[in-house]
Amino acid sequence: MQDLGGILRKLGTRNTSGDRPPDEPLDGPEPCPRCGGRGWLTADVPVGHPDFGQVITCECQQRDMQADEHDRLLRYSNLGELARFTFELLKPDGLSNDADSVKKFRNAYREAEEFCAHPQGWLTITGPHGTGKTHMAAAIGNRLIDKGHVVFFAHVPDLLDHLRGTFGPSSDVAYSDLFEQVRTAPLLILDGLGSHSTTPWAEEKLRQIINHRYNAELPTVVTTANSLDDMDELIVSRLRAPGLGRILELRSTTPEQASRVGHIEPQMLKRMTFDTFDARGNNPNAGQRASLEAALSAAKNFAADPDGWLTLSGNTGVGKTHLAVAVAAERLATGAPVMFAFVPELMDYLRYTFGPESPVTYDRVFEQVKNTSLLILDDLGKEQSSKWAVEKLYQIIVHRHNARLPTVITSMMEFSDDLDPITSRIQDPSVSQLIRLDAPDYRNKQRRPAAQQRRGTRARPAG
Repeated sequence: MQDLGGILRKLGTRNTSGDRPPDEPLDGPEPCPRCGGRGWLTADVPVGHPDFGQVITCECQQRDMQADEHDRLLRYSNLGELARFTFELLKPDGLSNDADSVKKFRNAYREAEEFCAHPQGWLTITGPHGTGKTHMAAAIGNRLIDKGHVVFFAHVPDLLDHLRGTFGPSSDVAYSDLFEQVRTAPLLILDGLGSHSTTPWAEEKLRQIINHRYNAELPTVVTTANSLDDMDELIVSRLRAPGLGRILELRSTTPEQASRVGHIEPQMLKRMTFDTFDARGNNPNAGQRASLEAALSAAKNFAADPDGWLTLSGNTGVGKTHLAVAVAAERLATGAPVMFAFVPELMDYLRYTFGPESPVTYDRVFEQVKNTSLLILDDLGKEQSSKWAVEKLYQIIVHRHNARLPTVITSMMEFSDDLDPITSRIQDPSVSQLIRLDAPDYRNKQRRPAAQQRRGTRARPAG
């Protein structure tokens, strides 16, 4: 890796024809017809003209100088094979098919080009692996090199390895020289921030680099596949600094599998309310109707003051999910946060967070589920009964039980006296109110008399 100062000193004018005598024939392309291959000439002007007798650089030499400067800047940049990555080869819509991700990528593409026109401030490019972050960052670097800017590109894990390597006796680069080169590069691209081994030494070096560049307001481009919420707070505060840092997302951070976890579809919130819950049921007997009315009353009371747990059990189609969503709608209307999770999908998503494509870490999602202000677990018991799933549910249930965190559970389980570690907590009367909806399935219309079906106008609850 060459010294920046030495490279820049070598970017001056030189005769590209070497020490060849002017009249010596060339092997290869014909010499420039204007200067004969010398690279310079005297101005063809009359005596008395200010340029008379002056040696001027030929156009061929200027072109060679520009090409030579570009080559030197490219070698210094450390882009290597990434020199082929340009905006022209980058699809403006990205690689994802969903509309939100396409919109995000187009916006990032436009802002990256604007940054090249005025390379000031910081750009942080985020997105899962394979979304084009490195390509976009390299395209920025290559376009700026074409414009004569000095750029240094570093893949963060490799950079840290090189810094460690400078302490070895065989290193031909001093640690201080390399570290200073990175800290003070006129434009620095840090690729793959967060993909390095997290050690105190590595975090300290990155903090020093980023903090110096932040204080000096040196243009910087950063790419990361990590969620910024999971990264070092000091580094993130620099990346998000108002007036200096811009965050560009290349893909929606809520992939389709994740979007259902914690989120309630607007149509469900609109359709499943307390007003549309039909406590008359589907031709129930007196006892069955009483269970529906008791469940509706308990859900309303919980929504008004979510204290402890509310567990609604019963067969399919009796209105359990309807009442749970109605509770969520009432709380959301007050501005309170709610996490709604269909338990089988929650287990699938927790497994998904271990994969390289996940935009969030398992620990972050798991802690969010355990500690959210109000958690709704829909259809407990329908998940695959693997040891891993049982263990995760046990940890969630135990934590929320111990902390007395408001929780709503729907389930088809009987919750008999034969208790396991999960059901024993659900039946704990000091924390949980357990209500059994013992009524006919709302969805089975054949069980309602025809005249009653014609009169019925209220929505039939789900769940």
